[in-house]
Amino acid sequence: MNIPVENRRGGKMSEKYAVIDQKNWKRAAHCAVFRNAVQSQYCVSFELDVTVFHKKVKERGLSFTLAFIYAVTECANGIEEFRYRFQDGEVVLYDRIGTSFTYLDKGTELFKVVHADMQDDMEEYVRKASQEIYDQKDYFTGPPGNDVYQFSAIPWISFTSISHTDSGKKDNAVPLFDWGKYSEKNGRLMMPFSVQVHHSFVDGVHIGRFAEALQDRLDFQ
Repeated sequence: MNIPVENRRGGKMSEKYAVIDQKNWKRAAHCAVFRNAVQSQYCVSFELDVTVFHKKVKERGLSFTLAFIYAVTECANGIEEFRYRFQDGEVVLYDRIGTSFTYLDKGTELFKVVHADMQDDMEEYVRKASQEIYDQKDYFTGPPGNDVYQFSAIPWISFTSISHTDSGKKDNAVPLFDWGKYSEKNGRLMMPFSVQVHHSFVDGVHIGRFAEALQDRLDFQ
């Protein structure tokens, strides 16, 4: 039985999550094995075709970065395994996850980490996320909660693989998404992309499902 509860972060009501009854959970054994691994997270990199998405986003006058974050979050939220987290020693499943992304201050060349709640449509998300960027003056406002996906762009270079800093916290199961510089290949705009996940919750089959859903979303007319 999953018990629905509320989560509070920073004094603000966040999305609902359910506490998982691990005794009757099909993934309990796999979760336990990888939770105790020396390296419990792993990263996969692959290319995305952003030809159609880039064209449509620019026609609508939207930020490619923020629109892309929305599309990725939309697809990740559609896959249950991407919404599992460790919370106070328990395994929980969130209803919906928001976003936390880096944004570069061109004047200082230092980035700030901005949090933005997920919205029901792309335009509204881009508008509200843009306002959050403008309103936030500090580089960091505190550690991100469990109820986000983390995003970081490296638009200056392309890559075939990527690694990340390790907090040393084995129960940190927040997925991390990166992307690099897109370039034209055979008439298509191709962009490197990576996803880092916690193996207690996400297997290769789930990343494959996510990658397929995301490419379909980017190709949507």
